[in-house]
Amino acid sequence: MKKTLSTLLLSGFVVLVTATFGFAEYAAAGAAEFPYFHLGAVIVGGLIIISLKNKYDKLYMSEAVGSFALYTALVALFTAPVVNLIKGLVG
Repeated sequence: MKKTLSTLLLSGFVVLVTATFGFAEYAAAGAAEFPYFHLGAVIVGGLIIISLKNKYDKLYMSEAVGSFALYTALVALFTAPVVNLIKGLVG
C-alpha cells in the first residue's frame, strides 16, 4: 500500500510540474514558438523517474521529486524564450 501511495503522489507531482512547465512556456513564447520537443522530453523524463520509483524500493520520495524538479529546470533553461531572455540580459 505504501509503495502504491508513493507512486501516486509522485505521479501527481510529475503531472503538476509538467502542466506548469507547459503553461509557463506557452505564456512566454506563445503558440507559434511552443517547445513541443522540450515538453515531450519532460514527459518522458517524468515517466522514467516514476518507473524507477516503482521498480526500486530504496529510492526515496524526496530523491525522486528533487531529481524531476531539477530535470525540469534544466530542460527549461534550454528553451528558446529563456535563451532569448538571457541574451537580452547579457547583451
